[in-house]
Amino acid sequence: MNTFHYQVVSIDGDYANLKRTDIESDEIKLVARALLPPDISEGTKLQYEYMQYEIIE
Repeated sequence: MNTFHYQVVSIDGDYANLKRTDIESDEIKLVARALLPPDISEGTKLQYEYMQYEIIE
């Protein structure tokens, strides 16, 4: 299974905008906050692995 790293760019209601940080990319991914850890805020670093997001660092 692949592992991906993201950073929360912004939070807009029930959704968060994530930017991939493990590769060069300007693409922003819109993710429902229900799928993310409850403690996130702008700037939080996340790891996505096995269909789950978890806070890192």
